[in-house]
Amino acid sequence: MPRRRTPSKRPVQPDNKYGNTHVTMFVNRMMRGGKRSTALRIMYTAFDIIEERKKQDPAEVFEQALRNVTPSVEVKPRRVGGSTYQVPIEVPPARATSLAMRWLLANSRSRAGRGMAQKLASELMDAAEGQGASIKKKDDTHRMADANRAFAHFR
Repeated sequence: MPRRRTPSKRPVQPDNKYGNTHVTMFVNRMMRGGKRSTALRIMYTAFDIIEERKKQDPAEVFEQALRNVTPSVEVKPRRVGGSTYQVPIEVPPARATSLAMRWLLANSRSRAGRGMAQKLASELMDAAEGQGASIKKKDDTHRMADANRAFAHFR
């Protein structure tokens, strides 16, 4: 990591089918071994499943799921006088979105089901409705920050 200046953020191109930059970012995080076409196929298949089951625009369901999972506070360890405190801090928007995508993907992969597209579709629909493992992860993060509010002055 550079010490002097932080590198500028690269602009993300929207995906071809839905014109959504978050979909592109999600596909980039889902991709393994540079297999973009496989990741795109999984994503679009999941979107087809969502559209079939919910009878809604899948991009809207995806955005709603992302909004529901995005955390607003988290805890960071801060060393003060020989002891380490978990200090609650507000999450910057870029990191919040990144965390939400990471949690959605991890919980989709660990979910029971047939095929990644099926698992991803189920996780996205659950998150859009405000339930599921990703929402639980966000609630746990918020609960931890709330419990350590006494150490907020160490920011």
